[in-house]
This record gives sequence, C-alpha cells and structure tokens, in this order.
Amino acid sequence: MEYHEAAEFLFGLRRFRPKPGTESTARLLAHLEDPQEGVDFVQIAGSNGKGSTARMVERTLREAGLSVGLYTSPHLEDLRERIRVDGRKIPKSSVRSFVESVRDHVTERAADGESPTFFEVLTAMAIREFDRADVDVAVLEVGIGGRYDATSVVDPVASAVTSVTLEHTGILGDTEAEIARDKAHVAPAGAPLVTGASGEALEGVRQVADEVVTVRFGGRDGSEPDVGVAYEGRVNHTEAVVSIDDGDPLEARLPLLGRHQATNAGIAATLARQVADVTDEELRRGLRSAHWPGRFEVLETEPLVVLDGAHNPGACEGLAETLSEYDYDELTLVAGVMHDKDVAGIADALPTPDTAIAAEPALDRAEDGDVLATVFERTGVPDVRAIPDVRDALEAAIADGGADDCVLVTGSLFAVAEARSRWTDLQVPKRIRDRGDAREVLSGAHATEDDVDDATDAAVHRVVKTSLRYERATALRTELCRLGGECTLSGLRRSDERIDAVLTGTLEQFAELVDRLAARSDGLAAIGRELERTLELEDGAETDPGPPSDDGSSPPWADRTAVMGILNVTPDSFHDGGEYDSLEDAVARAEAMVEAGADVIDIGGESTRPGADPVPVEEEIDRVVPVVEALADFDVPLSIDTRRATVAEAALEAGADIINDVSGLEDPEMRFVVADHDATLVVMHSVDAPVVPDRDVEYDDVVEDVIDQLRERILLAEKAGLERGDIVVDPGIGFAKSARESFELLDRLGEFRALGCPILFGHSRKSMFAHLGRDAGERLEATVAASAIATERGADLVRVHDVPENVAAVRTALAARDPDRFEW
Repeated sequence: MEYHEAAEFLFGLRRFRPKPGTESTARLLAHLEDPQEGVDFVQIAGSNGKGSTARMVERTLREAGLSVGLYTSPHLEDLRERIRVDGRKIPKSSVRSFVESVRDHVTERAADGESPTFFEVLTAMAIREFDRADVDVAVLEVGIGGRYDATSVVDPVASAVTSVTLEHTGILGDTEAEIARDKAHVAPAGAPLVTGASGEALEGVRQVADEVVTVRFGGRDGSEPDVGVAYEGRVNHTEAVVSIDDGDPLEARLPLLGRHQATNAGIAATLARQVADVTDEELRRGLRSAHWPGRFEVLETEPLVVLDGAHNPGACEGLAETLSEYDYDELTLVAGVMHDKDVAGIADALPTPDTAIAAEPALDRAEDGDVLATVFERTGVPDVRAIPDVRDALEAAIADGGADDCVLVTGSLFAVAEARSRWTDLQVPKRIRDRGDAREVLSGAHATEDDVDDATDAAVHRVVKTSLRYERATALRTELCRLGGECTLSGLRRSDERIDAVLTGTLEQFAELVDRLAARSDGLAAIGRELERTLELEDGAETDPGPPSDDGSSPPWADRTAVMGILNVTPDSFHDGGEYDSLEDAVARAEAMVEAGADVIDIGGESTRPGADPVPVEEEIDRVVPVVEALADFDVPLSIDTRRATVAEAALEAGADIINDVSGLEDPEMRFVVADHDATLVVMHSVDAPVVPDRDVEYDDVVEDVIDQLRERILLAEKAGLERGDIVVDPGIGFAKSARESFELLDRLGEFRALGCPILFGHSRKSMFAHLGRDAGERLEATVAASAIATERGADLVRVHDVPENVAAVRTALAARDPDRFEW
C-alpha cells in the first residue's frame, strides 16, 4: 500500500458521522491487541485551550527526560501533525502499516453499518504508535466533550478540563453545567481532575469527579483556587510572563500570549507534576518551549502580523483582550470562518477593525465570503472587502498596511493554516541525473504508478517539488502543461488537504509560468514568486555577485564556499580532545588555521560526541571566553559551538560573531540572545545533543524530513527578530542519522536551498566514513573528498578539523565550476 492510498482511506472515513460512545474505538483497539494497555495517558478536555495545554504538558515532560507522545487535532498542513513522538510527526510508513492492519476490520464494520469514524480511527492510530514507540507517557487532546469521546477509551493517570463554554449543545447539553458534567468524565481513577472551570461549570465538574484541583486567578486561602495563577503581561512581541502558585511559587515565560494562557499553564504544570518528578527549571523550560503554531502567533512586527485560530466567541474575546496589549495604528482583519460556527458572535467578540477582508478557506464548510462580509458590515466596520483566497487576502492586507499597523488573521485554524503558508511553503529543487532519479522523486511525491511511468522521461530539466492545496495544484498543473512542461500530483487528491506536486520543465517554461501566475488572483501569484526565487529566474540572479567587500560587511560565504576550522578547547572531543585546551595552544592552532585559509574559526567548549557528559555552564564559559578574547583581533569571524544561551551571550559579549547551536534552539533563550546581538545563528538539525548512542530515528525521506523540521526552527528564529540571511542551516551529520542517511544528505545537499538560508555541512572525520571501511584515525582523505562534493552540491560552509587539505578540496571544486572566477 502506498502512503497516498492509506491517507485516502483515512480521509474517506469523514463521510461517517460521529456516534456517542467509545465502543467502536474499543473494538478497533481490541483488533490491534489493545495497545492502550501498555501506555500511561494524560487526557485533556475543554472548550478552549486544551491543545495549548496538551502541548505544554508534553514539552514539560520531555524536559524532565521522558519519552512523550502527543495527539491533537486538527492539523494545519499534514495529517501526521496530529500524532507526534518526542516532537516528531508519525512517519508515513507507520500510517501505511496501520491502515494495512485495520482496513479489513473497518470495511467489515462499515458493511454492518457500524464503521468507526475518521477521529476514532486516528485515535486508534495514535495509541498504536505510542505503544509501538514505547513512550513513557502519551498526552491526548479530547475531541468533543469527554464522556463519549474516542479518547476516553483509555484509563488516564491524569486528566484536566481546561475551560467550559456553550459549545456542541446538540450533543453535550444546553447549559455550561451539563457540558461540564460531560467533559468531567475524563477524570482519572485515584487522582484528582485538574480544571480551570468556575461558577456553574465548576459545580458540574464536581458532581462527576471524586476529587478536583482548581486552577484560576487568585491566591490559595479560603475559597480561592488550589493553584493560583497570574498573567504578568508580555515581555517582548512574542512572549509573556505568568506566575503559578501551588504552594511553591514559580514564574515562567510562555510563547503563548494571552491572559487565558496563564490558566492553561497552571493546569499543565499541575498535570506534569502529577505524572513525573518535574523540577522548577524543567517546568520553566518546558513551558517556554511549548510553541503552538496558529495560536496568537506573531509572525512579523512591521506591520504586526498575528495569526490566531480562534473559532468561537469565547476564544475571540480572549484574542481581543490579548491584542489590546499591543500598540498599533490601524487594524486589518482577515477572517475565514466555518459556516457551522456562530459567525455573528465571532464578529461581535473580535475588536472592530478599520478594514475587514472576508476570505474563504478551501473547504466545503467555509462560510461564503459575501455572507461573512455582510456580517462585518452589520458590526460597523467602515471598510469591508471579500477576497476569496486567504493567502491573497493576507498579501493585500500586508501590502496596504503601514509599518505601525496590525494585520490579524483569524476565524478558524483552516484560515490560519492557509495564511501561515506564506512563511512555511517550500519549493524544493531536485537534482535529476537519470531516469532512476526521476522515478524516485515522483514516487516520493506519492504519485500513482501510471503517473510515474508517464512523467519519468519528461523529468530531465529543472524539477521542483512543492506542496499546496488541491485546487491550486490542479490549476498549476494546467498552466505548466499548456507551456509544454509536466506537473505530477500525489495520488491523494482531496479538496481540503495539501498534496505534493512535482513540476518539471525548462527554465524558459518556468519563466513563462511565473509570468502567467503573476496575473492570477487565486493564490498562485505567490507560488510563482517562490518559483522565481527557487530557480533564480529574477533578472540578474545568475550574474556573478563579486567578492565580499573589504569592510567585512558580507560574510565569507557570500559568494563562495567558506571553510570553518574547528577549534575544540575540550579534553574529550572525539578527534582532537585535549590537544588545544590550553589558551596558548588554542591561539596557536587558530593562527595556523587562518594561515592555511580558514574563513571562520568555530570554538567549542563541550563535546557532543556519543555518550559525552554535559559540561557545567560556568566551566564551558571558562573554556571558550578567554579564547574568544585572545582571538578578537583576528580578521576572520569567530563562532561558538554551544547549545546554551548563557554561554552564547558570554561569548558574544567577548567578541564572537556566530553562534553554532547544535541543539537546534532547544534552549528557549538562544534565539533572543543571538537576535539581541545582531549575530549570525547556525541552526543544526538534531534529535539529541550530545548524541545518544544507538538512537533509532525513523525517517521516510531523511532529506525532506530534516528540511521540514528545520523549517519550523528557522521560523522560530525569525520570530525572535533574526533575518533569514543571518540564519545558517546544518543538516546535522551524525546526529540521529545512519551512515547511509548521512551520505544521502551529502548527495542532496542542494535541496536545502528551499529553506532560503546558507548551508553548513559538518562531516569532518565522522563515523559516516566507517561505512567506507575507514577507522577513526583514517578518515582524512574521505573528509577531503566529501568537502569537494559538498562544495559542488552547494554548501556555503564546510566545517572541518584539517584546514589545509580541505581548503584545497574546496578551492578545487570551485575552480572546476568556474576557473576564471577565483584568484587565491
């Protein structure tokens, strides 16, 4: 079974309407031999805030050293987002194997008129994956209510009801008390139910749960809540401070803005401490790292651009309150709402904008734009327009807004997902050498076998892979085919989901395509602009930019591949530990590397080799800062290889220019430290740093999976204030990748161009060369060869121990590309 067939099967289950009860899910799990019996679950119900709370719990438990599964809904781009293990989406291979194992059962139940629904089957898939991955804890976000929700098939060890408002009244009840009683059935046996409910909703919760822990604003005495929380307000454009008092007061930062998030954080902290022995520092880091896309997410500041998936009046009231913390001149609202929601109530709850643009997300459930526009006119909005495509509506709002204005996209997570694609869409250039490469690329896009056969011979010019909504994909295919090109689409072809598309054509055909798309008003103009950038079709894009300026304003990798020399001032690094841990030896080593042609010096004070022990922060600072100070007058940039923001700040204050973060921003303060110092940031893809020996990570396609995960890391850095040109990406060779996967990353390095950042390749003397029969002390020649290949494949920097040999390799590769360009 191909992935597109498995996904199509799952989405096809949406035709079955939900039925109350957990029997159908229980039967499905019994068919799978009851995988829920081997996992501890945390179950989170509520009207609003349950997804954010689930994310906070999951991230905090991971900080405490546990392996954690997370199940949430809906997804923004990809079905697999709903099911994560330790932050990573479920592999496509797991989706395929799951569907193969349940398809006959589901078909038989459907024949009897008792088919499980889409949500029930996905819940079973999540539970099976968590059991298969042997997680310590799995956090489940409830779908609707609690008593009859599919997730209630499990017996949780901890549970919460975040909030209660009037919702799904036809299913859950007509009053908040009735709805609360339904939700409170998630209460665990032998443990208290945690809740942020109040008033009649709290009374409804108490009628069902044997023991309740209340979390609300206030203190701890008398009738006050068991856990008091306070919202201290935002500290920058994307974070706020909350305090939590359960008898041991704690203050923490959140990347989730809004007063209501203080309550969610208090609930999450209480749940996490019920499940594990979580320290205050782990709780602070977990809460601060709980990024949740599309929930009051600030993407830009000039103008202020906010995305929030609020989809009912209660959530919109909270959104309005949070937005009031910001200063701006005029507000433009881009709204896309589902027709089964309280559209008038949403419009009344939102702040009255100066301009409202009614849009229609690409779903059948979307409210008609003209109807939505009429609703906003009735609320007194002076300027109301209808632009059906969400992305086009957003582009218009940003173009019309001033630097001091605000653009707000809200109404549904579906609208937010389409708007967010402005920052997250990728067009990945593919290197096609022969028919085998062509077939692999087309198959990787989940095209049908017939489409692969038809398109293979055509895929011999420029090939780009992207992902977009079905309507846009088909329109794009029509336009490219008219020009003589080819566009092969995924076998999954549903109007409400993003699908893969592989575009093939000559540069001339793509240039004509870009011109045609520029005139369209259905969101494809933005796709054309991205194609123009990806294939360097802009005027002058292929001309020689010249050497860097003498004043050092351009980085050394601005127009050629630069060599980063490794300077480990550690006793235990895998290749040169102990050789340069004295200041005198370190300075001499740096001088020798610069003399040999190193363009950057990368100073490391902590080994990340497999099994290495972490170094105390102060000791790492004591190792690297004196070296930075001693090298501050060098004519090359100085980089610090660290995963800790405290070390980074000390090094930057001492004169460093670059922070090389091997953890990929695991320290939540790191991105702000680098942005505050206007430094360059290297973001590496890693699962663990230091490396955990024998870590088994399953990739569907190691290159595309790493690109996908780096994409969100880059966006985090940008939201902190870094420009994309100041962010360098590193695929992370040797960090949770096998030798075969590392070589594939090397071969396909050019695909990382899709991220729009310079690329660093760090391969020096690594274990990947054992695949070639090279022992630890015999890897110089292989490293040199890989440096030449990385240069040819498009690396902007290579990070190496042996500078003279690798400089020669890089220069040879550059000269082969253009013999007349460089004179050394």
